[in-house]
Amino acid sequence: MFSLTQFPLQFSESALAPHMSAQTLNCHHGKHLATYINNLNELIPDTQYADMPLIDIIKNSAHDKDAKKIFNNAAQVFNHDFFFHCLAPQGGGIAPNEIASAFGGADVMRREFKSVATSVFGSGWAWIVTDTDGKLKIIGTQNADTPIAHDMHPILALDVWEHAYYLDYQNRRADFVDAFWDHMINWDFVRENIK
Repeated sequence: MFSLTQFPLQFSESALAPHMSAQTLNCHHGKHLATYINNLNELIPDTQYADMPLIDIIKNSAHDKDAKKIFNNAAQVFNHDFFFHCLAPQGGGIAPNEIASAFGGADVMRREFKSVATSVFGSGWAWIVTDTDGKLKIIGTQNADTPIAHDMHPILALDVWEHAYYLDYQNRRADFVDAFWDHMINWDFVRENIK
C-alpha cells in the first residue's frame, strides 16, 4: 500500500543562512512538505492510485477531474522534494556553460529565469526543463502544477510560493530569486538531471 515518509534535507536547516534562514527551512520543509505528504497518505488508500509510484500518481491524476486533491498533494510532494535537492550550501553562481549555452549565455539565461520567476502570478514555480523535443526551456507553473504532468523533464526548480521566501524577504520575490541564483543553486544536481 502507498505510504510516503518525510524526505530528509541534504543539509542542516541553518546551512543556507543568511540567504534562506533556518526558520524558513523549518517551516517550509518541516511543515509545508510534511503536510502534503500526510494529506497524500490519507487520500491514496482505496483509490486506483494506491499501488502507483509518485510520478505515475501525478501523471495519471493530472487529467482526472475527480482526483484534483490527489494531484495537488502528489505534485506538491514531488515539486518540493525536487526543489530542496536544487539547493546547496555555498551553491549558486554562474550557470554551467553546457546549460547556459542553450539560452544564449549565462547572463541571458539568468535574466530569462528571473523574469519567469517574478512574473508567476500568485503562487507557483519557475523551472528549467527539457521539453518533449529534448530542448532546454524556462517555464513557470502555477499552484501545484508540475512539468512532469506535461511530459517535460525538470532539471531546476524554484518555489515562488510566499511560504518559500516571505519570512526572509517579505514581498521582495526578485531579491529571493537573486539570492537563489547567486548563493543556493545546486549546479551538480542540475547537471545530473539533464537528459
